[in-house]
Amino acid sequence: MKRLTLLLVAVALLWPAAANAQLTMQMSNGWSFTFAGNVNVFWVFTKENTAAGDAANSSVRTGLLPTFATFEARGKEAGMNLGVHFGFAPQINNGAPAGAPGGSGAVHDNFGNGTQAGAQIDMRQVYLTIGFKDGSQILAGRELGLFGRQNIVQDMTLFGVGAVGIGGGGGGGTTLGRIGYGYIYPNFNAQVTFSTKGGTPGQVSIGIFQPSALGSGTYIYTSIPRVEAEVTYNQKSGSTKYMVWAGGLWQTTKNAPTAGISASSFGGTAGVKVDVSDLSVVVTGYVGKGLGTTLMFSGGEVAGTSPTSKELRSSDGGYAQVMYHANKGKTNVGVSWGFSRLKNNNTAAPNGDGNNNVRSNLYSFTGGIYHQWTKSLKLVFEGTEEGSTNGPRPKQVDVSGGFMLFF
Repeated sequence: MKRLTLLLVAVALLWPAAANAQLTMQMSNGWSFTFAGNVNVFWVFTKENTAAGDAANSSVRTGLLPTFATFEARGKEAGMNLGVHFGFAPQINNGAPAGAPGGSGAVHDNFGNGTQAGAQIDMRQVYLTIGFKDGSQILAGRELGLFGRQNIVQDMTLFGVGAVGIGGGGGGGTTLGRIGYGYIYPNFNAQVTFSTKGGTPGQVSIGIFQPSALGSGTYIYTSIPRVEAEVTYNQKSGSTKYMVWAGGLWQTTKNAPTAGISASSFGGTAGVKVDVSDLSVVVTGYVGKGLGTTLMFSGGEVAGTSPTSKELRSSDGGYAQVMYHANKGKTNVGVSWGFSRLKNNNTAAPNGDGNNNVRSNLYSFTGGIYHQWTKSLKLVFEGTEEGSTNGPRPKQVDVSGGFMLFF
């Protein structure tokens, strides 16, 4: 179980699990090479409530966490711990045909779409690390962002499927889990991040990131890096363990290369995890402006219809999760509920939306059983009801079962 937990953090967060890798080789120059990862496969059945009736779909696919193959080399020079890390994240399932309506099945062959025939390969991690004598570290390269990363790392559906996405039963790639149903996805981004010593009660991480054009399409010029930060604190009181975290993000973007109008996006997130005996409780939330929803900076950030509008829409959300650890920790039973909203900007049109109505509101309820079948193999069963409070209020039920093998 310890190996599984460390490897999951390595895959989803940023710390390598060299000691737990299946293959470790010591090289003659004093460096070591490790290989680790996971493969997961789920059968997923979705049933969407549409105006024409219930639309059902079956798929054999990857869950929220993609399959991972990670390669790492570590060495020590001039008193510093040096490392390089490469993480390949393929998925096993094909996507729906181009232009197909939501809920349609997948194509049989994947030739001609720019990916391998069948599984899509996602190069998520390419970074180097420089560790100093005081335990602090610099990470430079492509890795999971700081803002909101604890929200996804603590999500129980990271071991499963969670929400598939309404009408997305036959889609390619990973499922959503609780992305867009409790937090905004931080994504893997180019960065230079400094972190204080890990393994202590408190840790601070702050980094500069490759800035992102806003998905709304007007603000695409980025002259300074985005800043993201995270603070975590772990403590134990008797048999009770708790962890609290907070994070922030700030970015400014312009609508012209010179003398343009600037728009500043920002966000904040916080959460707490408490472990009492065999019970674990997580509560977390976020607020932001100019971030969009579901996938960060992917659209809906800018309000109004004017090309010179700098009014931004706000977003918020969060989730609550309870897990019971039975059978000496080998079987975990959990439930969680969460939501994510994007709200209009109240500024008068055309610069704003003229109201502060909720533009998008997705929610989901998930129940799951996560059984540690062997030291490395996990058996997972989940059920999710997801829905939206907008328009015709669509709903969808997702039922899944499958395997996750960590090595």
